[in-house]
Amino acid sequence: MSETVSVCCTACGRRHRYTAPSYPCACGEPVTPELDPRRAATAVSHRSWDEEWTGVRCTACGAESRWPRPELGCPCGTVLCVPVDQAAPGRSGRTPGSRVPAHRSVPIRTARDAVTAAVLYLRGLGHRDIRRAEQRPVAGIGLAAPGLVVQVDPAAGPASARDVECLWLTATAESASCVYFSLAGYAEETRARADLLGVPLFVLGPTGVPRPVNAPAVALDATAG
Repeated sequence: MSETVSVCCTACGRRHRYTAPSYPCACGEPVTPELDPRRAATAVSHRSWDEEWTGVRCTACGAESRWPRPELGCPCGTVLCVPVDQAAPGRSGRTPGSRVPAHRSVPIRTARDAVTAAVLYLRGLGHRDIRRAEQRPVAGIGLAAPGLVVQVDPAAGPASARDVECLWLTATAESASCVYFSLAGYAEETRARADLLGVPLFVLGPTGVPRPVNAPAVALDATAG
């Protein structure tokens, strides 16, 4: 059952009842972050990727995944970070934003490294027969596996909405799923279009660990083994 705590707004003093969200583990059971009622909530003044995620371990199967940290929006406009119990089971130092183990990543220095990192991650999702796609994408490098088409974009600029749309159209024509990996990230318009089409978007950081940046990617990342 999701945990409920009392949260006080640091700006206006208004008190709220906050219930921790539950997320689906790969085994099918819901998992919920352990909240710490002894600590006060803090106002979110800036965004840092490393602080956006928290580790949650499934009590049913023991698998750990990374999910967005608990936050609450006050009507006064303040966004509050609800503290998580640091000593609770499931808290650990995995790479923020992804369940992919460290040994399945490779530091990225070249476009080939980016492709290797994507392949290693996809294998963690259970895809084994990964190869270069026969149809070359408009931008980046195309990969394919049974039931899946992938685009790895090593460009220095953010991926465009058109790039995502083209990948989605290719996947639709082949009755397959699709995934997009980018080194430089995505424009807001691109994320909005990907959300609409259900395309998972990942950013490949210098360590080679893919980080999910939209809801479809977070859901896909939860299935990584």
